[in-house]
Amino acid sequence: MIKRLFKLIALVILIASFAGAWYWNDYKIFLETPLLFSDDGSRTEQIFTIKKGDSIKKIARSLQQLHFIEHPEYFWLYTRLSKTAAQIKAGEYTLTAGMTVKELVDNFVSGKVNQYSLTIVEGWTLQEALAHIKNDPMLIHVLDEQQLKNLPVLLNSPYKNLEGFIYPDTYKFPKGTTDLQFIKRAYGQMQKILQQEWSERQKDLPLKTPYETLILASIVEKESGVSSERSKIAGVFIRRIKKKMRLQSDPTIIYGMGNDYKGNIRRKDINKKTPYNTYQIDGLPPTPIAIAGREAIHAVLHPDKGKSLYFVADGSGGHEFTNSLKAHNKAVRKYILKKKN
Repeated sequence: MIKRLFKLIALVILIASFAGAWYWNDYKIFLETPLLFSDDGSRTEQIFTIKKGDSIKKIARSLQQLHFIEHPEYFWLYTRLSKTAAQIKAGEYTLTAGMTVKELVDNFVSGKVNQYSLTIVEGWTLQEALAHIKNDPMLIHVLDEQQLKNLPVLLNSPYKNLEGFIYPDTYKFPKGTTDLQFIKRAYGQMQKILQQEWSERQKDLPLKTPYETLILASIVEKESGVSSERSKIAGVFIRRIKKKMRLQSDPTIIYGMGNDYKGNIRRKDINKKTPYNTYQIDGLPPTPIAIAGREAIHAVLHPDKGKSLYFVADGSGGHEFTNSLKAHNKAVRKYILKKKN
């Protein structure tokens, strides 16, 4: 009787061993087998979202329901054995053909969520930038019109007018980012860049604060059709400020005209005094007139050391720089003649 019992126990152990070995081998194959995609090759990638608070079992079941894995219990087991269950991050992921379960879990752990992009362009006004942000379909829009008007308060900014304070760049962000989070990031980036450039500025500049730098940089940005001319244009404006000459920049007139600008500047526009008409006011306008990039900011703080005090478009995208009013007027006449021809 005892012998038969031992034989039975031995048989059970043997069967269990074979079953365990089979399951273990099946488990290892599961980990190395690419995710299940359509056999005809029509589906090569799929968006998969892990919500905050999702359990490992729920994630595994979702993968099974979407037909990417056959054994959710193996997925759960792997995350437990590899001690990665608590490290998986919420977000939107792209599953691709050829990806194994191990690679998938690595992505979940490292937080390689999908990134979307939004570009803010140099030379835009604040309103143009905010409109672009408002129209982006991948951001979550939580700001209403009144809150947009109160952005300085929401950003805890010391400036009442945020013109020029959204840094121009291409920003990557994950799904779930709000418009306020995006604006805070772009605002913070401008503060960072401005302070970095200000700390390394050239000596003896007639600029007292980083804000004055941003104002002048915005004018340089709007005047610069050719990137290589930024320091030359900045040099002209810096020398004019030092000599107490008015800046006489057309883009400042246009900004001051607002919606009244219809594509051309008339004599009466030049003669009309507004806070932004640098043909009529001394020094800088009260705020930036556009978004300046780092190159424009750097140019203002490291201006060209030439002697030119004037510049006019040369008809090819760049400018002709001159040292005297007489030479400038000659360059203007040449430009007008070129336009007529």
